[in-house]
Amino acid sequence: MFTRKDTTQKREEGIVKRYARNPILTRDDIPYPVATVHNAGVVKHKGQYIMLFRSHLDNGRSIIGRADSSDGFKFKAHAQPFLSPALDGPFAEYEQYGVEDLRICPCENSYLLCYSAYSSHGVRIALARTDDFETVERIAFISQADMRNVVIFPEKIDGRFVRLDRPHSEISPWSIWISYSPDLIHWGDSRRILQSQTYHWDEMKIGPGAAPIKTPKGWLNIYHGVFQTMAGAVYRLGVALHDLNDPAKVLAVGDRWILQPEDPWEVTGYVPNVVFSCAAVPEDDGEIKLYWGGADTVMCAGTTSVNQLLEHCMNSPRPAL
Repeated sequence: MFTRKDTTQKREEGIVKRYARNPILTRDDIPYPVATVHNAGVVKHKGQYIMLFRSHLDNGRSIIGRADSSDGFKFKAHAQPFLSPALDGPFAEYEQYGVEDLRICPCENSYLLCYSAYSSHGVRIALARTDDFETVERIAFISQADMRNVVIFPEKIDGRFVRLDRPHSEISPWSIWISYSPDLIHWGDSRRILQSQTYHWDEMKIGPGAAPIKTPKGWLNIYHGVFQTMAGAVYRLGVALHDLNDPAKVLAVGDRWILQPEDPWEVTGYVPNVVFSCAAVPEDDGEIKLYWGGADTVMCAGTTSVNQLLEHCMNSPRPAL
């Protein structure tokens, strides 16, 4: 496993400044046997940072673990997993192959948990809720197969819940869509609002990453984009800006990526050349703590700011569609 060390010297920092002691969580930090620690949702709850991370077990299937931190960088894992595939009831059939890539979406004084459930029927999105990160209520499956990567906005807009999602399909290939719901269970009025660009860094596919962040100028949407190379796919992060009152309207999309695989634990691992984010935590001073999985193997962190992401979107924009 990788050794943590200061990697910031002699490197020009871009929009995202990597934490000097990355990776922040690895399989060696987990008190039960796992093969990986990656693609975590993170939120600040009652002054503590709560991380819900994905881990592969040694049978290849995934569970969700929990780790806590007082500063957002130094995390300690809990003794037991937070969420494992259901063994009975209506969820069991559709979670039999694992639960993955959970997003934590603060909404209406609670936390909505969106995660990918895998089974012989494909991948679909499950929705759960927690108030305290001690107990979890599974609510419903909110998609059919194949659907991947859902984030819910932190407040209702025009009386409805709103989400960004990404159908797991090569039809209109892997674009970001928007959908609406009156009750979190029934979703519709869906339409495509953001697509990849030919021969750009996200040419192959895109998908929503962290839950949208509200700013005075719009909703920031940190998303992942994939480019196919002769050596395989490369996953990077980008950012788009959506209208506050009508998030289906994309105001600007940054033409360039904000983060790409560079460190050894991002370039080499279970899936090489991947930075994949499910979480960004906005702070009161405008800083954003950004979290990403490195090569589907370890968890990493860094910082950026609301102003930097807004400038990135608006100073070098490209078309949304």
